[in-house]
Amino acid sequence: MSTVFSKIIAGELPGRFVWEDPEVVAFLTIAPVAPGHTLVVPRAEVDRWTDLEPALLTRLNEVAQAVGKAVVEGFGATRAGYLIAGFEVPHTHVHIFPADDMSGFDLSLANPDTPAEEADAAAATLRQSLRDLGYGQFVPED
Repeated sequence: MSTVFSKIIAGELPGRFVWEDPEVVAFLTIAPVAPGHTLVVPRAEVDRWTDLEPALLTRLNEVAQAVGKAVVEGFGATRAGYLIAGFEVPHTHVHIFPADDMSGFDLSLANPDTPAEEADAAAATLRQSLRDLGYGQFVPED
């Protein structure tokens, strides 16, 4: 049975995508710790990041770094947080979020009730930041 992330990637469930390439996608989480909280996910359904092929793990991290740069630029954050937990969905994913302190690393503080307008605005901000940083070829249209 496919994961919820595979269903989002396949278009069976909605997602606010900010990055799409042949191997990796990035979309906003439905429960952000901060505006712009993004999940970077391989298209391949692999449960544990330690089981990814090295080349795919490299690509996942390249995309995570690009999204991290866009998070810092777009949201004026001091840093971009990077977290792999993997307990919520059995499909490798990296959490990238604006971070000015350690609070973003506590996923129990995530807000599952973020208004759609705020999530849409955060996605638009990230897409524009990614374009401004030169990654436009991977950014889907708004």
